[in-house]
Amino acid sequence: MPDVLILHSSIDGHTLTICRRLHSIIEAAGCGVSLLEIGVCGEDALRAADLVVIGASIRYGRHRPGVAEFMRRHQALLMGRPNAFFSVNVVARKPAKNQPDTNPYLRSFLRQIGWRPQWLAVFAGRIDYPRCSYIDRQMIRLIMWMTKGPTDPHGVFEFTDWRQVEAFGQNLVKALAAQPEQK
Repeated sequence: MPDVLILHSSIDGHTLTICRRLHSIIEAAGCGVSLLEIGVCGEDALRAADLVVIGASIRYGRHRPGVAEFMRRHQALLMGRPNAFFSVNVVARKPAKNQPDTNPYLRSFLRQIGWRPQWLAVFAGRIDYPRCSYIDRQMIRLIMWMTKGPTDPHGVFEFTDWRQVEAFGQNLVKALAAQPEQK
């Protein structure tokens, strides 16, 4: 069975939670699956993978710099095998911004990295105000106030459509099954 490598860049842990869900979907299909933080992934892990899935979260309108750097540094290896990328951001809670072609953060990021992964997704994230630092809590509340989102500083708001995550995982499994054996 194919080997899948899921890499994550998570600020508050929600992207990692989504990656764990994808891990369970792909593993249930009989694939070998590894889950690593993007900053500790080396070339050997990339070479060994039949599919590389990268998930990264947004904070203040940007993915962490290490995500784009990783993709640029390993672009040839990533492009040499099936690959997928998903972005996790709260703006995706809005129906008009929850698809790869309508999400402004993903569109901007794709221009920045200079290539387009084979499979793309955007998932709405989560706001956990009590876990945020004082400054982050106030900044996020301001952004949410401006975009008509929740601002209760004691609230936890999850916007993730888990059916969308499940469908993405199932689509990756199907696409991988349709790929010719690489090893």
